[in-house]
Amino acid sequence: MSRSRAFPVRALCLGTALAWLAPLAALADDCPVPGQWQVAGGETLTTAGLMAELARSEVVLLGEQHDRLDHHRWQLHTLAALHAHRPGMVIGLEMLPREAQPALDAWVAGELDVADFLEQSDWNRAWGFDPELYMPILHFARMQRIPLLALNVTPALRGRLATEGWDAVPEQERFGITPPAPATPAYRASLEAIYAEHADRDDDPADLERFIAAQLVWDRAMATALADAAAQGPLVAGLMGEGHLADGDGVPYQLDDLGLRDHRSLLPWTPGPDCEPPATRADARYVLGDESAFQPPEPPRLGVLIGDHAEGVLVQGIAPGSVAEAAGLAEGDVIVTAAGRPMAQPADLTAVIGRQAPGTLLPLEIRRDGERQEVLARFPPPAS
Repeated sequence: MSRSRAFPVRALCLGTALAWLAPLAALADDCPVPGQWQVAGGETLTTAGLMAELARSEVVLLGEQHDRLDHHRWQLHTLAALHAHRPGMVIGLEMLPREAQPALDAWVAGELDVADFLEQSDWNRAWGFDPELYMPILHFARMQRIPLLALNVTPALRGRLATEGWDAVPEQERFGITPPAPATPAYRASLEAIYAEHADRDDDPADLERFIAAQLVWDRAMATALADAAAQGPLVAGLMGEGHLADGDGVPYQLDDLGLRDHRSLLPWTPGPDCEPPATRADARYVLGDESAFQPPEPPRLGVLIGDHAEGVLVQGIAPGSVAEAAGLAEGDVIVTAAGRPMAQPADLTAVIGRQAPGTLLPLEIRRDGERQEVLARFPPPAS
């Protein structure tokens, strides 16, 4: 039996069950107001008018820009609305790999406090973005006993599958992930553009192909977890970066290839002064107001590219004009301690820097040319 189900067009004014929200030449005086949803043809709907229909889907994807507080607030409100219509639901998270599933289960069961959850899930190493952005969603899931699902796989596994090939990785280590469908020309072009933005990339065509292959593995891994969960019957809501679902590429495309076509993609949208819609498409967009004044301040940044090292954290690059450059750090340095804490992995340094207050000094013990020395990283005062 097909798993696809028609999506009632009368409720969404979509024209067809899979119609996209296309770019519109909207005028400022026709701009939807915050709190409304915009669908194809420029039609606007309220949350109440949309959620009952969305909740009948097998999978609903909620895109985000990872550091946007208002995006995570929107996700929470949307999850709560979906849950009101369909309490039997699961929330999937791009943020964590399959290995973190026991920590997610223990969190939902109320067995862990925040500190223990972050440690047992290895949040800082796996994701790195401020967990406070996600904690309201995690608390909501625990309060309602909504299962949380780790959608991702580790970068190491993505890299192995992309570079060594599928046959080189034992099936029991793949978490049931099958080879992805090839990228569409449009998706490939977008990935090539992302690749080109990174100055540390070289011009090796093979490196580009490895990058694209790794991104496809990433999409396929999340799609596989979503499809497996949906096969058990609940509504599955997936939280992920907007690049993984915009324009029907990425995860939606891989879901189609897996035979699950009853999925919807939602994105937030903050209209500008001219109300010019974004170029990317989704099944529906939620209109946000200008929340920039309430956005958390930029986190402190040392300005280094870092990697693993047997004795600490290896400095692989220094950003021009950065705190690290001013402190005298150099490529090849090994950071042994930060603020007196031993550094065993890059996530340890990331966590220390994340707690650094503006206008303060961070003592770093480094190993350079076989000798230990201390440097002081001076973080700028808060912006006035």
